[in-house]
Amino acid sequence: MSDVSENRTAFIENSGPHPWRRYVAIGDSFTEGIGDPEPASPGGHRGWADRVAEVLAAQVDDFAYANLAVRGRLIGQIVAEQVEPALALKPDLITFSAGGNDVIRPGSDPDAVAELFEDAVARLSRDGATVVVFTGIDTDFTPVFRGIRGKVAIYNENIRAIADRYDAIVADQWALKEVQDMRFFDDDRLHMNALGHHEVARMVLRALNVPNDLHSMQPDPLPRQTWRKARTSDLVWAREYLVPWVLRRVRHQSSGDHITAKRPEALPFGAAAGTITEDEQD
Repeated sequence: MSDVSENRTAFIENSGPHPWRRYVAIGDSFTEGIGDPEPASPGGHRGWADRVAEVLAAQVDDFAYANLAVRGRLIGQIVAEQVEPALALKPDLITFSAGGNDVIRPGSDPDAVAELFEDAVARLSRDGATVVVFTGIDTDFTPVFRGIRGKVAIYNENIRAIADRYDAIVADQWALKEVQDMRFFDDDRLHMNALGHHEVARMVLRALNVPNDLHSMQPDPLPRQTWRKARTSDLVWAREYLVPWVLRRVRHQSSGDHITAKRPEALPFGAAAGTITEDEQD
């Protein structure tokens, strides 16, 4: 067992100060923080990973954080573009969320996604870093993605099996019932809003067994809507979000084209790093 793994095991058993000093997050829009706008944050978005890093940084000295995630990235792109740069930063904590953009595409194969996912986890684990992976959310609550619920479940079982083989920690979004509510999602109905990212951060910190002061945040009650108003809302959503998404697929474009990582270097949490050149969401 590596020194990092021994430190992690001791921390989990004894609940002492957390052992991590260098955290790197890799992934797509979920990890970049899309849906949680924050002008003061690098790239203009905050997100769950920034929230986790902020808590970790407040508890120990000499903590550094990088976020290499870029919106719209498929798992093949994440593995090709982010894994080696992440390892070059020599992290002792890595969060890896990938494959969601693949799974939601018609005709995609969750088993093929798992092959790429396992290759990445094997590489990310090679130097003894703690690796956190994510299951997909249970989509039964949303009509837009209810039809792929079975595919997400297969993807999740693959993720759990991979995590078991490589001693990775699972951040289980499928079991996170709090966010299975459209009030935790942005207007695009795809990305979580600030409330959703906050709940994911709390989940990740629980998975890491890190004490924190983040409390559950309750959304406002849903306003009463007539059938006509609800259908009008659906039409607005389709025009503003669904049609552009479909057009990008047809044109083989991505909202991540020309986007760079918002925190490409491992720096103290409060240090600004990197810029994003566009403010387009996937």
